[in-house]
Amino acid sequence: MAETTDDVRRDIELTRERMSKTFGELEQKLNVTEMVKDHPWPALALAVGAGVLLSGSGSDVKAAAATVAATRGASNKLSQALDDVVASLMTGVHGAVDSRVDGWVGELKAMIGATGGVRSPMGISTDRSSSLGDVTRAD
Repeated sequence: MAETTDDVRRDIELTRERMSKTFGELEQKLNVTEMVKDHPWPALALAVGAGVLLSGSGSDVKAAAATVAATRGASNKLSQALDDVVASLMTGVHGAVDSRVDGWVGELKAMIGATGGVRSPMGISTDRSSSLGDVTRAD
């Protein structure tokens, strides 16, 4: 009986080793990253082919239609709310940047003792003292 138990244990151990080896080989064969590294051109050709097939299948149109049907106009409300949030954010950022630039221009004018508008390299003079920020072409 002792030989039989030892034989069974040895068989189980050998089976585990074979299975581990087989799983290791299978993992190596199915490792997509390694396959792409080893064969980049066929992988690229396969990706392009899959893209062409998917683009011709119309599945993107079907998915978009299913999404619109599932949301039933909720996306319009959500997109409007997101547009409002982005517009408010951009208005605030624009105002902050504009005031920062105005402060820097004022500091520069004070340092160089300039009075009046700031002249850009393109010959455009801006007068920041007026409420409209008139822009005039300097000749």
